[in-house]
Amino acid sequence: MALRPKTYAIGAAGLVLGGLALTWGAVYFAPPDAYAQCRDGHKGAGALGGPFELVSSTGQTVTEKDLRAEPSLLYFGYTYCPDVCPLDVMRNAQAVDILQTRGMDVRPVFISLDTVRDTPETLAAFGEVMHPRLLGLTGSTEQIRTAAKAYRVLYSIDDPDDPYTLISHTTQSYLVLPDDGYVGFFTRDTDPQEMADRIACFLTHQPR
Repeated sequence: MALRPKTYAIGAAGLVLGGLALTWGAVYFAPPDAYAQCRDGHKGAGALGGPFELVSSTGQTVTEKDLRAEPSLLYFGYTYCPDVCPLDVMRNAQAVDILQTRGMDVRPVFISLDTVRDTPETLAAFGEVMHPRLLGLTGSTEQIRTAAKAYRVLYSIDDPDDPYTLISHTTQSYLVLPDDGYVGFFTRDTDPQEMADRIACFLTHQPR
């Protein structure tokens, strides 16, 4: 038997109100963001991060679980980068040193997007210049692509046949914590002091 128009309208209205109630309830009762005050106006962390497997400068296999063993600051780039990468990595290193004076340990991590030129030996030499605790990571083209995709890092090689080619890439730095994984990012215009202050905020407000 077909529903009369009036009955159908009442039923549809009930479905709409029920959906709104569920949505309101999900928002109202959602757990508070423990790191909201640390984000400097940026939105919530979102779903970044995921499984990947890379190789360290010492030849050891490193997964995303290994990086979550301690607070880590991730940056994607390449050692042949003429300007942006070394400046960003040095800024991250300075922030890490500031945090260390406060008794907070954060490991700087450099994930290379250059699978041809950035060998483990090259990354080891890069780390010696940048920071004694810098963890340099590389891998196959597929491994790098998987890690970059996990953090929505965009990159493109200008000319794969040119030994001096440049690589265009995303320049954010990503903070990863043991219990929460990815919690926030930092743009290029964040100076070392501000970065250290915001990271300290994240570390201080970790749920116990």
